[in-house]
Amino acid sequence: MPLPACFRALLLAVAALLCLPAAHALGRHSHPAPRPCIQTDQAPQFLGKDVCVRAHVYDVVELKDGTRFLDVCPLSMPDAECRFLMLSLYADHGEVGELRRYQNQNVLVRGVIRPMHGRMGIMISNARQFTGGPEKFRPNPRLLRGFFGQSDQMPVSDPNLASHGRRRSFMNSYNTIQRPATAH
Repeated sequence: MPLPACFRALLLAVAALLCLPAAHALGRHSHPAPRPCIQTDQAPQFLGKDVCVRAHVYDVVELKDGTRFLDVCPLSMPDAECRFLMLSLYADHGEVGELRRYQNQNVLVRGVIRPMHGRMGIMISNARQFTGGPEKFRPNPRLLRGFFGQSDQMPVSDPNLASHGRRRSFMNSYNTIQRPATAH
């Protein structure tokens, strides 16, 4: 049975009033103001932080092993004074793509500032870093040593989970507390 027009109008008005503050708050908080990008000379202040770095790429240098550097220091600056670099390993070539297109361009690159060969730098491991995306996830190799998904072995060697040769392990049925007998 359809509702009368006055009831429908009332329901729509109430729904609009209830949703308006939530929509306003959602709009205000869903798009935070982007953080400004830092210059390369500010990098030491952000060591270990995931930031956006603004730089001009003067040249792209590729080593024999396939490692590529984005040279962000002017040619007039001596190499010893250049305190920042952007590095892409050969293993990441497929995810990063061609870097020569950034030569003589201003770029914004997101990444974690790390010490590299006496300088500060960013590892470029994925093309999405040029559009504000994160670096490629790299699992800790110490945690993955000897682990296979099809095995029953734990991925981490935790002493609390080991049996220690006495057939006791964490939270097993042998760890029950013996309660004294009660007299009836």
